[in-house]
Amino acid sequence: MTKEERENKARVLHKQGCNCCQSVVMAYADKLPIKPEDAMNVAAPFGRGLAGTREVCGCVSGMAMVCGLTGHTAEVRPLIEKFREDNGDIVCGRLLQMGKRPCNEMVACAAGLLSEIL
Repeated sequence: MTKEERENKARVLHKQGCNCCQSVVMAYADKLPIKPEDAMNVAAPFGRGLAGTREVCGCVSGMAMVCGLTGHTAEVRPLIEKFREDNGDIVCGRLLQMGKRPCNEMVACAAGLLSEIL
């Protein structure tokens, strides 16, 4: 899949009701060494800033999960910093307050960033 296809898949999943973390993780389900339903379940509590606490953005958690599951752990921090640079923060509550970008576009951003390493 191309970068644009991954971004679009994340957007579609989000519009269909997946949380931000699930949307990012499931955009890469075909590359993960676990069943899609297991990936969906593992990512579920990380939406809305970790179980709705509006702490670390689910997009960021999703990128970290995909990296961990695919053996790209060294790339997690650079991805987080690039996400922060592109979106202004990595904390869900602050991202929502800034209103710079809707969540649907942030899941696409995260999926796009992952495409650079996968």
